[in-house]
Amino acid sequence: MSVHNILIVDDSKTELYFLSDLLTKHGYSVNTAENGEQAMAMLAAVKPDLILMDVVMPGQNGFQLTRQITRDPAYSGIPVIMCTSKKLETDKVWAMRQGASDYVIKPVNATDLLDKIRAIV
Repeated sequence: MSVHNILIVDDSKTELYFLSDLLTKHGYSVNTAENGEQAMAMLAAVKPDLILMDVVMPGQNGFQLTRQITRDPAYSGIPVIMCTSKKLETDKVWAMRQGASDYVIKPVNATDLLDKIRAIV
């Protein structure tokens, strides 16, 4: 699977800007959502190749949203990389149990994130 279109889900405008800028400079097409409701609407409109998901958001958190997406047959093939400030190993384990493909801790190391995106198969 080749990744071209990425959906970033994060309630921080700063993070959305940073990640969008980084990814577009590396040739990716980027869409953004600031919460679970916007993310689900964006999924229906533009099926991305990959989702970068924050955890701490108002309303539905990233763990819940990841579980919803990865268990929905329409979207279950879309890999989700959690991109969060939550650093505990238990958070990473929980993210993977919800269906995440990988886990990146903020502040994001650009090289590490790009390597993880390129590794998505």
